[in-house]
Amino acid sequence: MKQDFNKVVLSLHAHPDDAEAWNAGVLKILKDKGYKIVIATMTGGDLGGCNMSMEETAKVRFEEAEQAAGVLDAEYYSLGETDGFLFDTKELRLKTISLIRKVEAGIIFTHLPFDYHADHRATANIVEAAAMVASLDPVPVPEKPLAITPLLYHTSPFSLSDTIGSAIEAPHFFVDITTVIETKRKMLEFHVSQKDLMKHMHKIDDFFGFVLEGNRNYGSMSGVRYAEAYWQHLGGGFQKEPLIQEELKRYTRQGI
Repeated sequence: MKQDFNKVVLSLHAHPDDAEAWNAGVLKILKDKGYKIVIATMTGGDLGGCNMSMEETAKVRFEEAEQAAGVLDAEYYSLGETDGFLFDTKELRLKTISLIRKVEAGIIFTHLPFDYHADHRATANIVEAAAMVASLDPVPVPEKPLAITPLLYHTSPFSLSDTIGSAIEAPHFFVDITTVIETKRKMLEFHVSQKDLMKHMHKIDDFFGFVLEGNRNYGSMSGVRYAEAYWQHLGGGFQKEPLIQEELKRYTRQGI
């Protein structure tokens, strides 16, 4: 039986700029199709700055994230956890369930559970656990349970490799984002603080260009100019309707 999922998309990742780097193209296409977009982060990205305190960095990155989200008329939330010290706790699961219920998410995007970054992996576990029970009455949060468990999708890491650099299985599908690449670029460019950080941390001279080069690589794998890579969470306890694949049928590619 086909389910009726809320037309609300929650892109919930670890840090400000994660949604823009891995998910912005699809978010723009879904926005144009009438979906409400919500962007949220587990942390304030407060270690992600150069020559600033954690408090100063979190303030700057919150403002950058709000501006980037504004390109899609999206709401932005930070759950306020500490960058680099993200743990899967009962309290954070409950906080995540509250957010999922508050925005009435029908579709959720988050990291892969075997992403390169420890914060990303923790986020994936927390979001998976929270999404699975977001429709259950006994969960002790004040927000009303969702009518149905939301669909869960995973976004790509830096490349198709796991936490120790080994190749991972091919994405379930790619999405052609060629027509919306300038919107993605615009959203990325609000995260000015990350340019110096990436030079220092990863020796990446042009962070924005690096991200878009990744999209070009995914495009080459799928026969288009620019693409993003996705996996649908098909494990037990989750809805398995391929809604994104069907909604974005003209943009979806298999590849590899």
